[in-house]
Amino acid sequence: MNVNEFIRLREKDWERLQFLIDTHKGRKSLNAAEVQELGTLYRAVTSDLALARRDYEGHRVGIFLNQLLTRAHSYIYQQEISDVRHFGRYFTHTIPQMFRETWVFTFVAFLLFFLPALLSFALSYNNPDVADNLGLGAMRDILAEKSTWTDIPVEERPYTSTYIMTNNIRVALMAFGGGVLLGLFSIWALASNGIHFGAVMGLAAHYGMGRTLLDFVFAHGVVELSIIFMSGGAGLQLGWALINPGLYSRRDAIAIAGRRAIALAVLAIPALVTAGLIEGFLSPSDAPFGLKVMVGLGTGTLLYSYLYFGGREP
Repeated sequence: MNVNEFIRLREKDWERLQFLIDTHKGRKSLNAAEVQELGTLYRAVTSDLALARRDYEGHRVGIFLNQLLTRAHSYIYQQEISDVRHFGRYFTHTIPQMFRETWVFTFVAFLLFFLPALLSFALSYNNPDVADNLGLGAMRDILAEKSTWTDIPVEERPYTSTYIMTNNIRVALMAFGGGVLLGLFSIWALASNGIHFGAVMGLAAHYGMGRTLLDFVFAHGVVELSIIFMSGGAGLQLGWALINPGLYSRRDAIAIAGRRAIALAVLAIPALVTAGLIEGFLSPSDAPFGLKVMVGLGTGTLLYSYLYFGGREP
């Protein structure tokens, strides 16, 4: 098929996509059928552009299709900053929908944390001297003396809570931002934090301090670790877009992945603030262990219920 035959075969779809973009001034003016048609045409024209670049390199049809897709992309992903309802919908619909669309990356991030944590737990539990190789010698000595670093004086808890929030947000942003380095820094951040977490838990278990450490970790840990996984998964999305852009240019692929990933990064901040408040005030308190378990499971249930059920259309 030569280029003229290709144009004759596909130009009706291109004209229809142009019509939808030019006729409607905002997404709200599209009815349900047109929204579905717009998505179908956008994907079809994306395939057309890939075909034109492969078979008709240098022909102006490739330039035309690239410009058409750029306009369609801007139209679909336009931001209505002044619309408060759109801002609210971002939290009620967009964030949980993006999580469900990209859950595989979050699961991979979980494995990148959990598997090193499991290995380091086993090593440190059976041989506490491993702590020296991980820079955890001082922590091992504290646990060996049947003591912990978790006893935070009441008057220091507000400052400690603020520090914890800031540190957790920093770790989450590192895991997220590391995606621009082909995801390698995100992988490193997840694995290294997993190694240290598992090693500390293994040392605590070895010296009979496992319950004490769990008493401190459980209330805030479910939400805190979940957000770390999601932030790492967001970083992996950026890295994967760079490695495998598919039919898109790398610039377009990273832009699309970034819009999906940023939703999880936005969620990280309020979630980690909540975890930091719990970690600064409830976790080091003398509250019953059962209460801390209930808070940990309760906040985790709320988080995952929001992510699983939020934004589902009836």
